[in-house]
Amino acid sequence: MEIAALLTSAGINISICIVLLSLYSVLRKQPANYCVYFGRRLVCGGARRYDPFWYERFVPSPSWLVKAWETSEDELLAAAGLDAVVFLRMVIFSIRIFFITAVVCIAFVLPVNYYGQPRVHKEIHLESSEVFTIENLKEGSEWLWVHCLALYVITSAACLLLYFEYRTIAKLRLGHITGSAPKPSQFTVLIRAIPWHPEQSYSDTLSKFFTNYYSSSYLSHQMVYHNGIIQRLLHDAERMCLSLKHVSPEISCKPSLTPCNFCGGPTATNSFHILSNEGDSVKGMERGELTMTTTEQQERPAAFVFFKTRYDALIASEVLQTSNPMLWVSDLAPEPHDVYWTNLNIPYRQLWIRRIATLVGAVAFMFVFLIPVTFIQGLTQLEQLSHAFPFLRGILKKQFINQVITGYLPSVILILFFYAVPPLMMYFSALEGCISRSIRKNSACIKILYFTIWNVFFVNILSGSVIRQLNVFSSVRDIPAQLARAVPTQAGFFTTYCFTSGWASLACEIMQPMALIWNLGAKAISNNKDDSYETLRFPYHTEIPRLLLFGLLGFTNSVIAPLILPFLLIYFFLAYIVYRNQILNVYITKYESGGQYWPVFHNTTIFSLILTQIIALGFFGLKLSTVASGFTIPLILLTLLFSEYCRHRFAPIFHKHPAQVLIDMDRADEMAGKMEELHKKLHSVYSQIPLHLQKSSSKGECSTTPFATQELPDHEKLKPEERDAIAKELWGFQGNESCQEHDTKSCPSTSSPEHLTPKMIELHKRN
Repeated sequence: MEIAALLTSAGINISICIVLLSLYSVLRKQPANYCVYFGRRLVCGGARRYDPFWYERFVPSPSWLVKAWETSEDELLAAAGLDAVVFLRMVIFSIRIFFITAVVCIAFVLPVNYYGQPRVHKEIHLESSEVFTIENLKEGSEWLWVHCLALYVITSAACLLLYFEYRTIAKLRLGHITGSAPKPSQFTVLIRAIPWHPEQSYSDTLSKFFTNYYSSSYLSHQMVYHNGIIQRLLHDAERMCLSLKHVSPEISCKPSLTPCNFCGGPTATNSFHILSNEGDSVKGMERGELTMTTTEQQERPAAFVFFKTRYDALIASEVLQTSNPMLWVSDLAPEPHDVYWTNLNIPYRQLWIRRIATLVGAVAFMFVFLIPVTFIQGLTQLEQLSHAFPFLRGILKKQFINQVITGYLPSVILILFFYAVPPLMMYFSALEGCISRSIRKNSACIKILYFTIWNVFFVNILSGSVIRQLNVFSSVRDIPAQLARAVPTQAGFFTTYCFTSGWASLACEIMQPMALIWNLGAKAISNNKDDSYETLRFPYHTEIPRLLLFGLLGFTNSVIAPLILPFLLIYFFLAYIVYRNQILNVYITKYESGGQYWPVFHNTTIFSLILTQIIALGFFGLKLSTVASGFTIPLILLTLLFSEYCRHRFAPIFHKHPAQVLIDMDRADEMAGKMEELHKKLHSVYSQIPLHLQKSSSKGECSTTPFATQELPDHEKLKPEERDAIAKELWGFQGNESCQEHDTKSCPSTSSPEHLTPKMIELHKRN
């Protein structure tokens, strides 16, 4: 690929980023877009603001960059939880390691590659991207020691940074366990595959079992019921309640008569009637309708078992309950908001079949995806395909069109195809029978990661080699050499993919185009002036694989084609600002995994380092440099030893709870007299059908902000400059608050009478 095609792709994506970021800095200031760009703030703070007109609302400004940059890690931890902090530390690690890599490779490796052979160089924009790769070195070059030394520096820096990050995040995870408020999940064990006895119910069987074998520690239990119909009715009722909150009081609730379209007779037009009191809502209902929840519920062979202490629950979750591993299966329960209730109805004996089926489905989808990837590679290799298809020569004569097709279009098409991957992988993860939403998202993250690395990296290399008529892997021994030949040829495509999937995707992420269109459409269709929105949760399952993919591309191209490194570094810097802004303002934390994403990041980074070393080993062999090859083999072994050390030193903390920590927490609660109060709350928090709204007592609960309770002065009595000052202060969102975890919310302005608009107050009084 020519440098001109790369510059064309870079120019298009830079223009897109500038336009979208400028639009965002303006649209975020418009009151109609609060629910799009400040969803988390609105849920947490409930701030009310007037809408004065001042010119700064329509002028792009970088103020959001400063606010995102100034927020400390402790504030992020309090506001968004441990997963958000871990994700941002992944971005920080990427910035640090690729800053070191870019300095080393741009300063030393790139000049060696560029002047590797005596030749007359063209102007930079007319050069081929392969001139800047290691392919430009002649065989037996004495300058290959520079690449070997750079490889040692990159690997050493990466392992050192990984060690310190792993140690820090392990401490954060222990602090997440000990420093937060008491969690019901620490006292609770999820029991599945309860055996069936015709003489007694599942509840009686479970009670007898745990009373017999855990008499000193067993407290109580809560059965899981098969009540999908009831849950759907409750969900529909909740959505209807949210809709009725925004009914305009001008709408008459009295029945009126209009002629029927078919018979001409009078028909009533009102679709609902506001009842005078709650008692009227149940008047006239049959006795059987009121007891529907008790008659339709059926016990399932699963239950939440509560223990007196955290240590007792830990022991019960770790041991094998009976000689049959398929019965009385025990696991530590997820948090109440994290429970995936639908999968608790799945019989445990089906889970292994489901996992095999989802694995087969995911692999089959990977092979189906070969078709679009091969087509995309064909677009990047038009010059080679023109020999077999002469009609393509006419396209190649038009320089700008050729640059757009070969430099920009392939990465855009690949991204469009990739939009179908996350929903499908999330569906596969749900079919596996995950007991919690965080486990499902983590499983989807791993599937998307494998899928992305396979299709973007390996399939592109494989299909590009076929189109270029290179020898495909004939044996395992030839893999390093074949990778070494193929990776430099794809350096241009990987760079354009960084532009499109990196820079442009971040601009779209902060712009939130789908949410913006949905918000404007909902207001236009329903004629609803009050804000109504559905809060979002951070898409870790899509963003972490993207981050790791760019890390893989950066490592594998570092000593082979280092031209990609400055563009990757720009992506990581932009990602740091954008993701901090989104976590602070848009996304809420309903549930989290407690830092479980970091082992995925660590293991994938180690894989990227080893793959880089194998590719470099193959290239040193192709260039007949026995010294560089000899020094690379010990580096691979040292990297594997470092990975094994981290696996034994830090990884168990992310999979098991330390008994010492739990026992200390139990003793502290007993001395403070909190145990009885905790035991009383256990049964209600895991209620499958809550009878009343319960406030969250987790660490992520919203704190009271200054804007939530203060009475703002009358807008009409204020002077223009005073209105502007108040508006600017409120637009700043200076309060530090954390977020209450809810799935679907209406704006806080409608949550209580004191925060209602005058029209809503009138409607509230009618009710």
